Amino acid sequence: MWIAIFIVVLVALAVLIFLNQPRFGKRPSGARKERIRQSPNYRDGKFQNLSPTRQMTSGKSYAGSVFDLAVKKKERLKPVNSVPIIKTDLLTLDPGKDVFVWFGHSSYFIQVDGRRILVDPVFSRAGAPVFFFNTAFKATDKYRADDIPEIDYLVISHDHWDHLDYNSIKALKPKIRKVICGLGVGAHFEHWGFKVENIIEMDWNEDVALDTGFRMFCLPARHFSGRSLSPNQSLWASFLLQSPSMKIFIGGDSGYDEHYKEIGERFNEIDVAILENGQYDTNWKYIHTLPEQVVQTAKDLHAKKLIPVHNSRFALGYHPWDDPLRKITELHKDTDCLLLTPMIGQEVDLKDDKQVFTRWWEDLN
Repeated sequence: MWIAIFIVVLVALAVLIFLNQPRFGKRPSGARKERIRQSPNYRDGKFQNLSPTRQMTSGKSYAGSVFDLAVKKKERLKPVNSVPIIKTDLLTLDPGKDVFVWFGHSSYFIQVDGRRILVDPVFSRAGAPVFFFNTAFKATDKYRADDIPEIDYLVISHDHWDHLDYNSIKALKPKIRKVICGLGVGAHFEHWGFKVENIIEMDWNEDVALDTGFRMFCLPARHFSGRSLSPNQSLWASFLLQSPSMKIFIGGDSGYDEHYKEIGERFNEIDVAILENGQYDTNWKYIHTLPEQVVQTAKDLHAKKLIPVHNSRFALGYHPWDDPLRKITELHKDTDCLLLTPMIGQEVDLKDDKQVFTRWWEDLN
C-alpha cells in the first residue's frame, strides 16, 4: 500500500511540476481578476458564450475526442508530400504596401496603411505543450521569429496552444510594440515579462483607438479557452481592425452563431474577412465552423474578400488535410465574395481584386 501511495504522490508531483512551467502562463489574479468579474460575459466562475454552447454534440468529452485523434488511424490527416512554401522577405517589405502573409493554420501577418499586425503566431514545430503532439505538416515550419519585422500590434484571439505559443512569443518579444487580446489573456503576457502598459485587454464590444486613423474592436466569438486544467478563465474573441483605408475582420476560432450578422450590420461592408476553415467536425459544430458555415459567415459579415485559415499546418480534426480548401473552393462559387487561397508565405495584395491564386493543394497526396 505504501508503494502505491508513493507512486501516486510521485505522479502528482510530476504533473504539478509540469503544469508550473512558464509556457502554461498564469491565471488572472488581482486587479485583472476583479475587472473580469465585472464582465457581463463572466458568470458562474468562468467566461460564457452568448448562446448556450456544448463543446461536443455527442456524449463524448472533448478530451476523449482528442484522444481518439491521437490513437485512432485516420485517412490523409496529413499530406505525404511537403506543403509548398514561399519565403517572402518581410524584413525588406515595402512599408507602403498593403499585404497579408499567411504562415499556415491561424498565424498571419498584415501590413496596412503603414502599420504591421501579427496574429496568433505559432512558429514552433508543435502546437501543443509537448513536442511530439500536434506536430506541423512537412515543410510548414520554415518561418521563424527572426523572419518577422518590428510589429506594431500583436493580436491574440485566445490562449489555446495552437494560437498562443510561448516560445514564439518569447522570441518575438523585443519586436512587439503592443499586445491586443481578450480579458485575462494579458496575465500570460505579464507573466512572460511584458509590461502591463503595453498590453491592451478588452471585453467583447469594447474598442480602443490606436494610431491616428486606426481603431481595434473586440467582438464576440463562440469558442472556449484554457492552457491548463482551468478552462474559460480568459476570453476568446474576434477583432475588427479599422485602418484609414480598410476594415479587416480577424475571426479567431468560432462556431457559427447570430453574432456574425450583428457584426455585419454594425460595420456594413468589411473589406477582408479572415475566417476559420479547418479542423472541424459535426460533433464540434458549436465551437468550430463547418465549411458551408464559413460561406454563410462571409455573407453575414458583408465581406468583400474571404481568406480561409486554420488549415494546412496542424491536424486537429478528423477530415482529410485538404478537405477545407477543396470544399470552400466549391461552396463559394455562388457568392459575390472573392475567395483568396494563397500558399503559405505568399504575398497577398489586399487592394488588388485581380490577383490570381492557384489550387496549390490539388497536386499533393
